[in-house]
Formats: sequence, C-alpha cells, structure tokens
Amino acid sequence: MQREEIQLLIISFSIVLFTLLLTVFILFFFFQKKKTKFLTDKLEAELLFQSELTKSKIEIKEQTLTNVSRELHDNIGQILSVALMQMNILIENNDSYTISELSKIKDLVTKSLNEIRLLSKVMNGDVFLKTNFIAAISEDLDRIKALKKIKCKININGEVKKINTEHETIIYRILQESISNILRHSHSDSITINILFTKNNCQIDIIDTGKGFDLKESTKGSGLSNIKTRADLIGANFDIYSDETGTVLMINYPLKNLMIDDPIKKENYI
Repeated sequence: MQREEIQLLIISFSIVLFTLLLTVFILFFFFQKKKTKFLTDKLEAELLFQSELTKSKIEIKEQTLTNVSRELHDNIGQILSVALMQMNILIENNDSYTISELSKIKDLVTKSLNEIRLLSKVMNGDVFLKTNFIAAISEDLDRIKALKKIKCKININGEVKKINTEHETIIYRILQESISNILRHSHSDSITINILFTKNNCQIDIIDTGKGFDLKESTKGSGLSNIKTRADLIGANFDIYSDETGTVLMINYPLKNLMIDDPIKKENYI
C-alpha cells in the first residue's frame, strides 16, 4: 500500500473517530441536560407541593380559630346568657329555689361545659392529623348544622381506604373551602357530601341546593382557582356544575400508588 493511501486511510479513520466521539458527546450533553431539567422540574414540583401543604395546614388552623370564635359567641355565649337570666329571675323573686328550676340551670351549664370540651379538642392543632379527612369534615358539618340550622349530610360508600396523610390534608382543605363558599355565597339550605371509594379512585361530590352561579364568571375568582390548584397538586380531577337549582363540585382522586393498602372499617372513619 502506498504511503499516500495509508495517510488517507489514517485521515479517514480519524475523521470517523472524531465524528463518533462528537456524536457521543452531543448525545451525552443533551441527555444530561434533559436529566437536569427533569430533576429541576421534580424539585420545583416537590417545593410547590410542600408550600401548598404548609399553606393548607395554616388555613385549616385559621379556619378552626374562626369556628371556635363563632361558637363561643353564638352558641356557648347564648347558653350561658340564658342560664344567667334564669338565675337572676330566681334571685329577684326571692323564692326558695326548686329542684326543677335548679336542674334547668344545671343542664345549661353542663351543656356549656360539653361544648367547651369539644372546642378544646378542636383547638388542638394536630387533631386532624390524628384522625382523617372524613372524620374531620364530619365534625365540621355537625358544628355547621348546630349553628347555622342548615341540613348537613355525609354519605360514604365503598370500602374506605387510608390515603396518603399529606394528600388527606389537602383534600380536607378543599372540602373546607368548598363548604365556606357555600355558606358565604349560595344561600343553600342544605349541604351534602358524597364519598365513593372504588378500586382505583375516591370520588367526592359536594352538593348544595343554593342559587347557583355563572361558571364563566366565578372561575376567574380565587376560590375555585385555589381548589383546582390543590386538586392538580395531588393528581385529582376537578369539575363543577352549577345552575339555578344548586351546585355540584366533583373531586376524583386516584388511589393508585397514592394510598396505603390498609382497608379501614367505615365506623372508624366517622
């Protein structure tokens, strides 16, 4: 083989080798760039989730304080006022106190003490973490029913399963915010929450019989926007239907890979 041919062969081999190395480098560069972007996006998503989780916990505590303040004023305050009024009547009449009259006052004071014990339980910041979103929202509905004289009902169907605790916190906050919107805007005389557990999903419907609203206008507000943002964070689908007969807010939460495989007896949840 002539010297020129050998040189040409060496040059050709060098070009091929350089091209191959350059291709490998470019592929490696783009792979690393894609990997870095994936990790960055994952970190941003995790930070966003933790931020929203913290915000939800703070809002839950703020809502709890608001509920306690309202109950102290509207419920316990009223009961004690009636008890005080009855005691004043007995004092003014200057009669000997009868067993019946004193028993009525005792019952009022006992009722107040029971209400205070309930509030002390509610005031515990970690009370929700020790239960679950179904038990927590059931207690909320009981208080609303007692204070607002609104019909409240919760229906649970299917085999109840334990959900990721962090996701439960966000689901509970979604329910709280939905109920708050109903009380403020809908003028509804009833609130119904239907919870259905299937093999792969937890379907939650919040139903009111209020005046309804224009979806195009209301979706611009922060209330529904916050609910949708939180639903997206936990991978849940959010939908809403409203007309003049009321509103239905629907949350479909996928249980796959997000729950603890621990079926719970329904009576332990409510």
